[in-house]
Amino acid sequence: MFYPGAGLLLPLVLHWSIWGFAQANIIGTAFAGSVACGWLLVQLQERDRRHLVEWTTNLRLLNAQEFEWLVGELFRREGWEVRETGRQDGPDGNIDLELTGQQGRRIVQCKRWVSWEVGVDEVRKFAGTLMREALPGSAGIFVTLSHFNDQTSAEAQKIGLALIDGNDLYHRVEKARRTEPCSKCGAPMALRHSQYGWYFRCAVEGCEGKRHLDDKAGRAVEILTLAA
Repeated sequence: MFYPGAGLLLPLVLHWSIWGFAQANIIGTAFAGSVACGWLLVQLQERDRRHLVEWTTNLRLLNAQEFEWLVGELFRREGWEVRETGRQDGPDGNIDLELTGQQGRRIVQCKRWVSWEVGVDEVRKFAGTLMREALPGSAGIFVTLSHFNDQTSAEAQKIGLALIDGNDLYHRVEKARRTEPCSKCGAPMALRHSQYGWYFRCAVEGCEGKRHLDDKAGRAVEILTLAA
């Protein structure tokens, strides 16, 4: 109601001409459209982040930004409020994610490295970031698809940093994925898709539990987009 009221009353109060009135409405409509487009873009990005956890079986296929999105969504499902601060086109202060929750504030550094092990220098640089933020070493979390060598792990333990390597990350992603129980054995069922449509398949080897969604595609959308 605010925009129609202002759009009609303001020109009358200010004694605008018809041309001024038309210009004001064009500008107002363009502004409202840009706000709506911005809101839609944010909603689509949030949807895509949630999809990453459900759909990604090979984390190596993610680019650097998608990797940060996936890690952020993972922490959301673990109960944290997450703010993405990482930038691919410029400096980000060595902070990719900021977490807040009952345990206080945490900062996360994400390295989408696959083959190179994370060296001790990276951990020491991250420790410097924690000092700059006036945070203890225990407030830092370093996440990578690769692995940490012995020297790096020892340094992180001394500082108090939490390290999550590729194996740990895969386990946490599997745990965070939303599933439905198998009707035969009660174990979690994984959502899958084939040329025939969406279906659930029991994750237990040897169990024949399976359920097609058929015309219930809306249920698949709900599972894939429902907020944690």
